[in-house]
Amino acid sequence: MTALSQDLSPARLQVMWNRLLAVVEEQGQTLIRAAFSPIVRECGDISAGIFDVQGRMLAQAVTGTPGHINTMAEAVMHLRERFPVEVMKPGDIYMTNDPWLASGHLNDFLLMMPAFKNGKVVGFTSCTSHLVDLGGLGMGPEGSDIYDEGLLIPPCKLVEEGAPNALLMDIIRANSREPIANEGDIYALIACCEAGVKRLTGMMEEFGIDDLDALGAYIIETSRRGTLEAIAEVPEGVYKNVLKMDGYENELELHAALTVTKDGMHVDFTGTSGCSGKGINVPLNYATAYTVFALRCIVGPDIPNNAGSLEPFTVDGPKGCILNAQRPVPVAMRHTLGQVTPDLVLGCLHQALPDQVPAEGASCMFDLPMRHAPEVARDGGRAFAIEPVHNGGTGARPHADGLSATAYPSGVYGSQVEITEAVAPVIMWRRELRPDSGGAGKYRGGLGQRIEMTASNGAPFIVFLSVERLKFPALGRMGGQPGAPGRIRFRDGEQDIPGKGELRVEADDYLIFETPGGGGFGDPAERDPEALALDLKRGLVTEEGASAYGGGK
Repeated sequence: MTALSQDLSPARLQVMWNRLLAVVEEQGQTLIRAAFSPIVRECGDISAGIFDVQGRMLAQAVTGTPGHINTMAEAVMHLRERFPVEVMKPGDIYMTNDPWLASGHLNDFLLMMPAFKNGKVVGFTSCTSHLVDLGGLGMGPEGSDIYDEGLLIPPCKLVEEGAPNALLMDIIRANSREPIANEGDIYALIACCEAGVKRLTGMMEEFGIDDLDALGAYIIETSRRGTLEAIAEVPEGVYKNVLKMDGYENELELHAALTVTKDGMHVDFTGTSGCSGKGINVPLNYATAYTVFALRCIVGPDIPNNAGSLEPFTVDGPKGCILNAQRPVPVAMRHTLGQVTPDLVLGCLHQALPDQVPAEGASCMFDLPMRHAPEVARDGGRAFAIEPVHNGGTGARPHADGLSATAYPSGVYGSQVEITEAVAPVIMWRRELRPDSGGAGKYRGGLGQRIEMTASNGAPFIVFLSVERLKFPALGRMGGQPGAPGRIRFRDGEQDIPGKGELRVEADDYLIFETPGGGGFGDPAERDPEALALDLKRGLVTEEGASAYGGGK
């Protein structure tokens, strides 16, 4: 055995793989620590990864959201093809926020930086995070096309040999209501890339390797093989599911057909409703990201996410359906429906693996982008833009209750009350779990939240609403009952407020949001009496709500 083959033994390759996983996690933490915007530094709306010289993802940070991580896997391929490796120089960083190339809407900036060793490119680091405001109509669903939604930046060079593009930075600042936050977040993204390059090349130096070819082949082949073995445990066949959703102008249907073979899993969205005239449309890259994420939660969840483990999963849908939106339709709130695709595809997988798939959950984030009313800035008042995030309950699991107020599938943590009040002129009067909002079942669905707020400075503000499950709640499985739907209203209002649109909140308005609960799993009459008694004691279920379990205590 030669010295070289000893160096590239499976054990040594596994150690290097583990090191890459540590490197990407350090990348992610660098981005979070350096970011300015609460949605990044508090909520973790990011991704970070390392790629080989071909643009294949080798490792991704656990910290982050599937909508950024899985879209990043394809976006780096786009940038890698757009900019020849031969013209790249140390210190260069490329970026775009094109929704159809990056992460589905303009507010997500994706960066890619080449890593050099011995004068040649050996790989790339990449990252994504959400910028709070890029002009246009604001972070809401009201745009009629992509040009209403803010500043679109095609693939370009953000940093050249270590020097940021000053003109590009000026343009970004000039097109935002939060120029300082945007600039700080961009520099945080740059720091994330630089940290990844430094640690990657340092690891290569330590292990005495000049390229990532052997390591990349080991990671991708090992992961692909393990994923195919996991898929082989799923009965072959075609499984179909339909979800009815609130929509904007009218109700929508999301269709999925999951085809399972020994060679992979394919999801087809044929039958899904057409695009909306408002910004809830979903580019296929984003719908794919969450669809594949859901499948990977059940099929081979212990296998790290990379090009090899992603390869056996494919997704498609007719062009022009709302899950395969085409340019230039508006897509600002693409997560509203994109984050429902896990429930859509898990409804298919449940037919094949009924004892492994949880009930439906609240799904999409109850994020509430807010900014000052137009006249406030004109009159010299406090201008701001912020995107607080709140979550509903997850569906009950086959062997456990659902999780309350939990960020699934997004992974974007809920905003802290104190942080929201510190950066925006609002008072959060209440934020608590909603009793009885989790669907009854042998295992109860996770609970939603109740959030109450007012203006703190006597000035009106705007809330951009784009949330789901106000009409169609999360359904239970195996006899479990649906969770409570969400609800939006003013305290003294006679009618509930629709879940989509631009809402003006006056100085004396008292706004109440209730996020949805998750569906239950199994016959409610089979719930453990001790578990139900504990729920009653904790106030998670009321005496009235206990009747859904057969009245047991």
